[in-house]
Amino acid sequence: MPKPFDYFIVFAAMRTGSNFLESNLNSFAGFECHGELFNPHFIGYPNRDEILGVTQAVRDADPARLLETVKTGSKGLGGFRFFHDHDPRVLDLCLKDPRCAKVILTRNPLDSYVSRKIAQVTGQWKLTNVKRRKVSTITFDGPEFERHIARLQEFQGLLANGLQKTGQTAFYLDYEDLQDLEIMNGLAQFLGSDEKLDALDSSVKKQNPSALRDKVLNFSEMERTLRDLDHFNITQIPNFEPRRGPGVPGYVAGAQAPILYMPIRSGPESQVRAWIAALDGVSEESLPEKMNQKGVRQWKRRNPGHRSFTVLRHPVARAHAAFCEKILAKSEGSFLEIRKTLRNAYDVPLPECDPSESKDYDRRAHRNAFVGFLKFLRANLLGQTALRVDAHWATQASVVQGMAQFSLPDMIIREDEMLGNLAALARQIGYVNSEAPPDLPSGQPFELSEIYDGEIETLASTVYQRDYMMFGFEEWK
Repeated sequence: MPKPFDYFIVFAAMRTGSNFLESNLNSFAGFECHGELFNPHFIGYPNRDEILGVTQAVRDADPARLLETVKTGSKGLGGFRFFHDHDPRVLDLCLKDPRCAKVILTRNPLDSYVSRKIAQVTGQWKLTNVKRRKVSTITFDGPEFERHIARLQEFQGLLANGLQKTGQTAFYLDYEDLQDLEIMNGLAQFLGSDEKLDALDSSVKKQNPSALRDKVLNFSEMERTLRDLDHFNITQIPNFEPRRGPGVPGYVAGAQAPILYMPIRSGPESQVRAWIAALDGVSEESLPEKMNQKGVRQWKRRNPGHRSFTVLRHPVARAHAAFCEKILAKSEGSFLEIRKTLRNAYDVPLPECDPSESKDYDRRAHRNAFVGFLKFLRANLLGQTALRVDAHWATQASVVQGMAQFSLPDMIIREDEMLGNLAALARQIGYVNSEAPPDLPSGQPFELSEIYDGEIETLASTVYQRDYMMFGFEEWK
């Protein structure tokens, strides 16, 4: 039968037992593990000049060449260990390759952190003779440990995401699994070998077998710090929104001014467009827009010293604007099909006709319809409806994250601070006496101030919890 893999990669981290795993893999006649082959500071092992005839300089110039050499020049199935800070080019190549067997080794992050700290103090990273074991204690550093956790989570998330997208699976090992002979033989079977070991390799010894209390000087402080860590991500705000693109076709550039507006829908777009046009005394219709990514890059190259920005609107005001402009009105540009579905399937009390044509649509009816829309938004943003999460009411956090896929704005401005911030932005590009953004009529049948109350604020803060938290919004005033 054909072999399932051409080579293997062991994803691990420092002090997770990867040396012991490599020793056992090399005990099989059919495998050859070449150490940390793509460590940026050495090749394979410290003090080695080359692996399989490939030097570190050649590897750095062309990592794919060394990968091919591992496939063809190893004694049996070749592989190597890979940590989060190794050559990212190799990670991209291997993660996408179904002919590369993935082995993922993990360990309790606190144990690996303490072990690494001790190794840094003693200088002993691998132990083969117990008589030479160096013993030391360490001081726990809370912020350092949190960074350690964050790196591990980011790396593990990256691996899981890559495997999911390519329909692959990996062989998962925990530190304690390394002492199980049957699991080691199961790993060999996963890699395509029928060979079995009779005993585990005994050359590599556990370096710090004592309890954590004996290894950490400030053990009580460590316990207090760990109690405050959110191990289960309990405080995370659930996010079921679809990922958004950067929305480049909506960007608006200055006619002459080197300024680029990256709008968030249902924000103060009309006022900002009018302000940009006034910088050069032109009409809004003459402003460059509907560009693609290539066009924006070309615009940026033509305009050195350019500035880009976006404007946040308070979630209550933004939801009300989206409701009035896209749902309530039955005019050009409104979402008539969604409006119909909201009336029929989600019990949003919308008038059958345009509110301007209804004698019965009063302030109370407007408030009830808006409250119904907010209740729909709560389910919509949680992925519980069949309707799309439109950009006009998606969270502003997700919109800004979408922008970051192409380019982040230089400045994120809040609508209530727009006057001073836009003037400062204009001065940065040489426009000293810019006009204030104009006050334009909202076109809404009732202003938000006429219907706003505690219930609306509570609903909006629940719907847009991410925006309130991410951007620090307080109650609407």
